[in-house]
Amino acid sequence: MKKISIVFLFFSLSNIFAQPNCEAFKHYGDTLKYKACIKAMEISGHYQFSKEYQSILDRAIEIDSTFDYPYWAKSIAYLKSGDFITWKTLIDKAVALNPKTHLGYRGWCRYQFFRDYEGLIEDIEKLDSLVDYDIGYSQNGTYHLNIAKGLCYKAIGEKEKAIAIIEKQILLNEQENFVGVYDYLHLGVLYWETNQFEKAINTFKKQAESNQLAENSYYMALTYRELDNPTKYKSCLDKTKELYISRKRMFDPYSNPMDKIYLETIENEIKSSL
Repeated sequence: MKKISIVFLFFSLSNIFAQPNCEAFKHYGDTLKYKACIKAMEISGHYQFSKEYQSILDRAIEIDSTFDYPYWAKSIAYLKSGDFITWKTLIDKAVALNPKTHLGYRGWCRYQFFRDYEGLIEDIEKLDSLVDYDIGYSQNGTYHLNIAKGLCYKAIGEKEKAIAIIEKQILLNEQENFVGVYDYLHLGVLYWETNQFEKAINTFKKQAESNQLAENSYYMALTYRELDNPTKYKSCLDKTKELYISRKRMFDPYSNPMDKIYLETIENEIKSSL
């Protein structure tokens, strides 16, 4: 059984509160950035929405306006508060100053909060062109950024390209024994949507072995319906409702994940099967 990436909290906290190494700036002789960094670190213990938090970062920018961290750190509060225009201005500045560090974050936010599919694709492909190492995971740790890119290609109608991207990344994830919580589900749905029903069933089975979800059982039911297997269709459909009621379903605190289903959807399908 493959290990599933369930460390949402780890990724979320490590990304949001990751701090630059101020001593590195000092080591390389960038005393101005070192001073700005030391000032920026004074935000520790301050609430992101507080005047003190924002003022400290403003002073860090005054010391060195080319230091990317304060722009990024300031942007978080604006994103959370819904001031997306100010967020975009700040994160764009951070990306311009340090694209390797911030492109992945901006791209993920463009997808998660705005459904800006082309925006994520642009940012992730740009990041991939700049680095020779793994580009990493989404801000919440749910997806490898290549999986997210695949989902965005699906959203704009390029399903075959989405399949190729997600298949490739899942193979890499399997080699690390670290497959995402929804990776197999999304790939299975793509197979179902492109009439590759046997592949879909095999992929849904992998998802069930690792992390069974109402969505997985639901799409498996629909696939068995296409394969003219009413017994398994009905069995999966009944299981779907049990899983959903027991809260074994897709979840994101900020937005609705792609391929998510709802109780009404399940009940309507059950009624239509009678």
